[in-house]
Amino acid sequence: MEQDWTYALKDRLLAQARAEGFVAARICRPWDVPEVPDRLAAFVAAGYHGQMGWMEERMQWRGDPHALWPQARSVIMLAESYAPGHDPREILEHPDRGAISVYAQNKDYHDIVKKRLKRLARWLIEVVEKGGNRDAETGKWVPLQMPDADRPEVKVFVDTAPVPEKALAQASGLGWQGKHTNLVSREFGNWAFLGSVFTTLELPVDTPERDHCGSCRACLSACPTDAFPAPYQLDARRCISYLTIEHKGPVEEDLRAKLGNRIYGCDDCLAACPWNKFAVAASDMRYAAREELAAPKLAQLAQLDDAGFRALFSGSPIKRIGRDRFVRNVLYAIGNSGDAALAEVARGLTDDADPVVADAAQWAVARLGNR
Repeated sequence: MEQDWTYALKDRLLAQARAEGFVAARICRPWDVPEVPDRLAAFVAAGYHGQMGWMEERMQWRGDPHALWPQARSVIMLAESYAPGHDPREILEHPDRGAISVYAQNKDYHDIVKKRLKRLARWLIEVVEKGGNRDAETGKWVPLQMPDADRPEVKVFVDTAPVPEKALAQASGLGWQGKHTNLVSREFGNWAFLGSVFTTLELPVDTPERDHCGSCRACLSACPTDAFPAPYQLDARRCISYLTIEHKGPVEEDLRAKLGNRIYGCDDCLAACPWNKFAVAASDMRYAAREELAAPKLAQLAQLDDAGFRALFSGSPIKRIGRDRFVRNVLYAIGNSGDAALAEVARGLTDDADPVVADAAQWAVARLGNR
């Protein structure tokens, strides 16, 4: 059983998390997600992971956080809002412009969130080592009545390790996995990045959140490609986020027209969720859209060479997919634009050095020529 001092420590920890900019924080045990291994195995067996072969690797760790680090006794799950101040689907009404997912219109969230997690983890270690902390508002030393304790160990993760963040978030009470498989919260909607701090400290846990989707199907109906075989199931092979980011090579022709002008990611299912009436504004300006990425012209993006691509997307998560895959997406959007004036832009790439880009350009020219 946790001792009284751990409850006091937890209260201070959650307050510090909010001071760092997180909108919510909850705690669970690493072994509180026993359903994950079977769900993951079924997902992979159905082939829903597409080309994401890494999901088949380290299945034991990916399905069991306790196996990832057996010494861990608590998982501190944290949510950071990146909620937009507008409906991100508005850009879909401007087919000559590219639609970039809200989270990717500025700095890479991995870097921002991980730094916050590391600061919080260091704070936790120092409080235990020093037996107290300074109050953030008054600066006064506030002792923590606790017995001698070993220096806690910590590890931080944000979307780059085999950690089932969404399942842990539900187990901790942060929210629940909605029918679109993303985390939904009654406190902050579904526009949130998730991060975790694993620790050897045994902290008091929170009550898991239950499902509050009810009969709502807004997110399922909003999907342009019917990527949900059933509620709470995602076939990544049909998901626009997967197709524009993870998928290598040409996209199947029957799906290209459904991409519309979405050139990196898709926000449709997230934007449709009615729980976003409780969305919390992003606290970090680095999540606000850069002007040149809010509604970029397809004609200009198609002209990017490798150097230009790297310069434009320096510090952005978009940079990791590379120029060729990005321009492929842009050309699909050009083909869907219905704008005959863009045919010349596409025609100039029909003999691109990358065969996938050339194929996308040829498809765009043919599609615009048939209008």
